[in-house]
Amino acid sequence: MPKGVLVDITRCFGCRSCQVACKQWNDIPATPTTFSNNWDNPPELNAYNWTRVGYHLIEKDNQTKWRFVKTQCMHCEEPACESACFTHSFVKTKDGPVIYKPTELKQDFCVGCRYCMIACPFNIPKFEWDKALPFLRKCRFCNDRLHEGLEPACVTACPSSALKFGEREELLAEARQRIDANPAYIKQIYGEKEYGGTSWLYLSDVPFEQIGFKTNVSEKPIPLYSWNVLKWTPYIFVGWGAILTALYFYTKRRAEVHGEEMYAALETMEEEKK
Repeated sequence: MPKGVLVDITRCFGCRSCQVACKQWNDIPATPTTFSNNWDNPPELNAYNWTRVGYHLIEKDNQTKWRFVKTQCMHCEEPACESACFTHSFVKTKDGPVIYKPTELKQDFCVGCRYCMIACPFNIPKFEWDKALPFLRKCRFCNDRLHEGLEPACVTACPSSALKFGEREELLAEARQRIDANPAYIKQIYGEKEYGGTSWLYLSDVPFEQIGFKTNVSEKPIPLYSWNVLKWTPYIFVGWGAILTALYFYTKRRAEVHGEEMYAALETMEEEKK
């Protein structure tokens, strides 16, 4: 069964332990940041920051409150990055992670076209702009740890139990139980159906759109839209070929008729000269 992580935003207090654990386990170098007049650090995901905690100041119950949101690759059930990659560098594993195939060590297939960046509805894959031979980088769901029966590094490091790792279906069941038991929760599990569903699931006590989530989205997987277009490719190929063939013979016949007319005109002019 595919794995997942349930993120309970009500339990996160913004310690950023998940960010540190991610960098430590994946041996990602630290990157300098500059003052930006907000609490986010790093300010956004990039090739060297695969997860981040966003700080959101919101109004709730006539009070100003903080909410903290961990973001990373959502590891879609039907990933758009995989369907967009013409070299098939990305693959969705049976356990849930979307990674370079077959392991993170074999990345020879990636040509840096960045189609996955364009296709991803969550704007996750990031390009190594500073390298001569760049790849696309993102959270890999600690696929190597999962193979060893371990939890993702970020989940292990979380001190507040805001992150829970397990079977996706079991996490959905627990999320519904929490929602039923506590009326403060928004009655929605973000990631359950968005874009066909994701491995990372979120619970919140404030509307998701107030804390940076895209909510007006389709429940259909992105690859399904691609297939609705690509399924016509054989017919377009055959039809366009037939049209080009017809145009070829039409143009060829016109050229032959024109040549015959020119030849007849020249013969007439020769006869008149005689």
